[in-house]
Amino acid sequence: MRKMNKRLALFLALVMMILTLATGCHGSKGMAEFVIPEEFDESRDYEITFWAKNDTNKAQTAVYEQAIKDFEALYPNIKVNLRLYTDYGRIYNDVITNISTNTMPNVCITYPDHIATYLTGVNSVVPLDGLFEHEKYGLGGSEVKFDGPTLSEIVPQFLAECAFDDHHYAIPYMRSTEACYVNKTYVEKLGYTLPETLTWDFVWEVAEAAMKQDGEGNYLINGQKIMIPFIYKSTDNMMIQMLKQKDAGYSTPEGDILIFNDTTKELLYTVAEHAKTGAFSTFKISSYPANFLNAGQCIFAVDSSAGATWMGTYAPLSDISEDKFVEFETEVMTIPQFDPANPKMISQGPSMCVFNKNDPQEVLASWLFAQFMLTNDVQLGYAQTEGYVPVTTKAQKSAEYQDYLSKIGQDNDLHYDVKIKAAHLLMNNTEHTFVTPVFNGSTSLRDASGQMIENVTKSVRRKETVDEAYMEKLYSDVTSLYRLDQGGTEGVAGGNAEDLGPLPAASKALLGTLVGVWVLILAYVGRDMMKKKQGVKTGK
Repeated sequence: MRKMNKRLALFLALVMMILTLATGCHGSKGMAEFVIPEEFDESRDYEITFWAKNDTNKAQTAVYEQAIKDFEALYPNIKVNLRLYTDYGRIYNDVITNISTNTMPNVCITYPDHIATYLTGVNSVVPLDGLFEHEKYGLGGSEVKFDGPTLSEIVPQFLAECAFDDHHYAIPYMRSTEACYVNKTYVEKLGYTLPETLTWDFVWEVAEAAMKQDGEGNYLINGQKIMIPFIYKSTDNMMIQMLKQKDAGYSTPEGDILIFNDTTKELLYTVAEHAKTGAFSTFKISSYPANFLNAGQCIFAVDSSAGATWMGTYAPLSDISEDKFVEFETEVMTIPQFDPANPKMISQGPSMCVFNKNDPQEVLASWLFAQFMLTNDVQLGYAQTEGYVPVTTKAQKSAEYQDYLSKIGQDNDLHYDVKIKAAHLLMNNTEHTFVTPVFNGSTSLRDASGQMIENVTKSVRRKETVDEAYMEKLYSDVTSLYRLDQGGTEGVAGGNAEDLGPLPAASKALLGTLVGVWVLILAYVGRDMMKKKQGVKTGK
């Protein structure tokens, strides 16, 4: 009996250990719904965290730091801690990890696709609709201590991108689209004239014409051993935009996956054809399009309009050495189109979400800071660092911004002509932009769309046969890799498939501990059974 009690006690202790670890790693099941306080309590001190993205552009860091300094001068009881990340993926993964313990940042630079996954934590992200129109603390509210935009002064298309599931879960911060940076000098040297709007047929034709070499293996167009006429930075955007231009399926707002269709297959065959000759490549395979463009080794480089400061002969942020630069005229154009009369291009760029906390006053302090990032000084300061466009008409129409645009080409830094051309490109085409449906799983679908182009390009380089059997296997492999068949083969039905990114460290630790605990349990049970068997043999 005493032995049985010991066994029971040990078993219960192990069970309690599992439950304790599970609770510690997963945190609470959710948070209470945020309710806007009637008044902001300024008698208290608050400390909030702001997670933002920055690469190596120190000018952008300076904008963040100045914005925080100016905000804290208006609200001395609110301290803002800035944490910078090198890419959005790292922010996404860290947020997912911290949601499990309700230790998310207060304000975060993000994308709607990511927010859809953040919402798997109950009430983790604050819906902003009520805050937008709050009389005192909303956009342009009576108690706000700065001259921010009203709701009607946020560009409607950009604001609409932050809405899904009948709520706005973010506010836009900056916007960009994709641009095709063209070596106009080489295009004309090949005997072509740039059309008003690029078409896919034109780009493919010029790219193939640029592949001619002399007897020593030098390309005739540049006299070098290297020439990749067409390089695409973001192949997920490439596939998404091609399908949109073709009016072909991608997904539904409900999360149904439609991308595995005949049009996609047709587009992939075209990619394979030009990748096989070497006329086409991607960032993941070859490296940054800007590096090849600036060295005279590329003619059509597609990248974000926000990346304009890396593009062209006099690009202020170029990564290549000065002796590698080639003199040429850079044209900034919309991405290639199938129907020039009906152009379609993606709208992209960071937004900001506000995370829920147990203290509504802290959330209100966070909202005030997020709202401050829409003021003219912040919007104009950040937009001038790269080819981004301010998200408010208040900033776009301001005398300061118009003066900045008017000085295009006066220098190769603040008024670098390629950068300002990229800004004009988006402002002139805002009505032609679109975004993809947002649901829990849309990030995986986006990744999958680009992966198909990457796989096909790699395969033809390896001399593999790209045929119907290849395409069938590609569809199957990509579906499995990105778990697109979870929640229904027709798509992530109802948006229920998980899209949590890499498994958080806490979860890995939990699983490892659970395995260890069960090993101990099984070892203990096995040991006990062996003792019983020995007891039977000896008659004890």
